[in-house]
Amino acid sequence: MKEFKPVLIFLLKFAVTGIVLVVLYNLYLHQYHQYNLPDPYSQFVADCTVYSMNSLGFDAIQVVDKTRPWIWIGMNNEWLSYINEGCNAVSVMIIFVAFIFAFSTTWKQTLLYILGGLIIIKIMNIARIVLLNYIFAYHKEYGKIAHDYLFPAIIYGTIVVLWIIWVKYFALKLRNKSDEQVD
Repeated sequence: MKEFKPVLIFLLKFAVTGIVLVVLYNLYLHQYHQYNLPDPYSQFVADCTVYSMNSLGFDAIQVVDKTRPWIWIGMNNEWLSYINEGCNAVSVMIIFVAFIFAFSTTWKQTLLYILGGLIIIKIMNIARIVLLNYIFAYHKEYGKIAHDYLFPAIIYGTIVVLWIIWVKYFALKLRNKSDEQVD
């Protein structure tokens, strides 16, 4: 049983962190969704998306849906997409945080890496939504495949790369240093 202890600790930390964050996120969402309002973070993602699109020279606009907790993104006199809580990448961020915490090192290093990783994920997500809207506007025939396959691969791929960097350059390196000090 002693040989499985590190794996069990990892799984327990991952599961508990993930469950706590999911519960907190659902409580956060409920206070807005019960009134069919988008949550503030999804609104922030929509704001960043429209700002980025306009900065790139597109004439993008947004409007909050009156009947659902969505923010519509429009361009060229057409509503191209909507942003809801599933588009804001928070669920992916929760998985990222749970994994990093499960492989935690020092508190400072772990928290700094989580914050840096969340910023990278947020930037990648905004870029993903901007590119999706571009595809929806100018290459509709690729819209479904881009939305359903390409862009999820990009966002999950980003997380996997961040995990690999964390494990290889931080978590295992710190453990190897502590093992050397014991010898």
